[in-house]
Amino acid sequence: MPDLSSFKLIERISNLLRSEERKKFAAMGLQPVHVRVLEYLAACNRFSDTPAAVADYLGLTKGTVSQSIQVLERKCYVEKSQDTHDGRVVHLALSETGKKLLDDIKPLDVFAQAQLDIATKNFNSLEAALNATLSALQKANHAKSFGVCESCVNFIAQEDHFLCNLTQLPLSHTDAKKICREHVLAEDSEPRIINPT
Repeated sequence: MPDLSSFKLIERISNLLRSEERKKFAAMGLQPVHVRVLEYLAACNRFSDTPAAVADYLGLTKGTVSQSIQVLERKCYVEKSQDTHDGRVVHLALSETGKKLLDDIKPLDVFAQAQLDIATKNFNSLEAALNATLSALQKANHAKSFGVCESCVNFIAQEDHFLCNLTQLPLSHTDAKKICREHVLAEDSEPRIINPT
């Protein structure tokens, strides 16, 4: 079976970033799909700025895109215009307010901070770099690390058994290899994700 550690780390990093996005966008009365529409419109050319092109690019239904565009229009982030040659075609463009919004929300503060935290480090593997990125994102986001028990500051290895210093309960060898929600990263270790068996 292939090693899925890097995949799991990328998945966890993605979840953290999406969680941070949802919080940030919700404070503005937006959903992530609304911001994806704005990002697309900021990047597309004049031949690709139609609702149908937005739906195709984002892989969404026309109904979802239509509702998203209505929200963005009401908030004055998007402007519609008729095609000069074919009145049936509608073009979309970011308003100045929409452009400013995109400038204000990108990049995510938590990701920018994580980039700063790991920029000077050298890594010998993709997994090590992803572990450092995950750890930096978790710290910047004040998120629980959900790391493997044996990499926790509360993990104590004694002569013939393991102990959780937080709960004062014994840990089996299996427990030591599992993810814990009470995990606190020890300074000299990295969070590890164990592959499912």
